Formats: sequence, C-alpha cells, structure tokens
Amino acid sequence: MPMEILELLQQAAPTLMKGVGYTLLFALASMLGGLVLGFILAVARIVPWRPVHWPAAIYVSLMRGTPLLVQIFVVYYGLPSVGIEFSPLTAGVLTLSLNAGAYLSESLRGAILGVTHGQWNASYSIGLTYFQTLRYIIVPQAVRIAVPAMSNTLISLIKDTSLVSVITVTELMLATKEVIAVTFRPLPLYIAAAGVYWMLSLCFEALQHRLEKKLGRAHQA
Repeated sequence: MPMEILELLQQAAPTLMKGVGYTLLFALASMLGGLVLGFILAVARIVPWRPVHWPAAIYVSLMRGTPLLVQIFVVYYGLPSVGIEFSPLTAGVLTLSLNAGAYLSESLRGAILGVTHGQWNASYSIGLTYFQTLRYIIVPQAVRIAVPAMSNTLISLIKDTSLVSVITVTELMLATKEVIAVTFRPLPLYIAAAGVYWMLSLCFEALQHRLEKKLGRAHQA
C-alpha cells in the first residue's frame, strides 16, 4: 500500500508541480497588485478629504464583505455581459489583487496610524509637506509595523488561489482534480495537495520571520 501511494505521487508530481507554479504566480502577482492598490486606499482613507475618503472606505467594505468566489464570478462571468472580457489567468490575478488590496489597505492604514503623531509634527517643523512626511518618514516605519499582517495576507492568498480553479486555471487544486480524474484516488492526492499548501505557507512564514528580524535590526541601528 505505501508503495502504491508513492508511485501514485510520483506519477502525479509533474502535474502538481505545474499547479504549484501557477499558485505561486497568482499569489505573488496578486500580492504585488494588492500592495499598490492597498497603499493607495490606505492613504485615501487617512487624508482629511471626504471626496477621497468615502469611496475608498466603501470599496474596502464591499470587498471585505462579499465572498471572494462571488467576486471571481463577477469579473470572469459577469463583466463579459457589458463587453469587458479577461482571460482566466488575468481574471484570477485581477480579482485576487482587488480583494487583497482591501485587506492590505487596512493593515497599512493601521500601521501608518500607529506611527506617533509627534513625528508628523517634527516633520512639519522642518518644512516637509504632508506627502513628503508620508513618503520619507511615516511609510518606512509603517512598512516595518505592517510586515506580519502583510505576510498573513500573502499566506491567505496562497490558499485563496484554490478558488480560481472554478474558472479553469490549472493551479494546484485544479491540477489535483485532473490527476484524480485519471487515477480515481482522491484521498492521497487531496492530502498531498494540502501538504503542498502547508509547505508553501511554512516557507513564507520563515521568510516573514527573517524579514522581521532584519527590519528590527535596521530600526535599532
């Protein structure tokens, strides 16, 4: 029995590894897009301009308050009805980025607000503008504060990529289903897929801890 399972996993390995590649592509590309969007949203929610603040707040509430699966369906199956079409890969990355941006904006906003108000006053006293203070003084410190939360978002993205299998993107979960359709051995293959997700999460957790230590040493210096 163990030998049969080992042979099964060896047979499935090429397909699963291809799925892992797509999973990492989705997670990293979506994290990058989410960071850009999240920073814009975070700044929009802390500036004292209501025409900017309220749309950002509504967007964050909408994306956090609706299921990611529904968002994927809206982008991939809904938008073509109004003439906007995306490939499965683009639709997956776009939706995950839009979703991650909402969560990352909250992490970044909390980190920015976590920097003491005295640093804003000190920056203004030496002639820096609001956005210069934000760029050179506040954001570098906020990033260090936000690293754990941002790392958690990346780990969540790795798991959330399994949802894009519904739009026929061969990430890890769909790759696993394809092998199961041929071998009819769901239990060991689903367990193997779960193990791969876990190992990916452990790798990014280790990177998070290393980055936290590095930023901590840089801050102390």
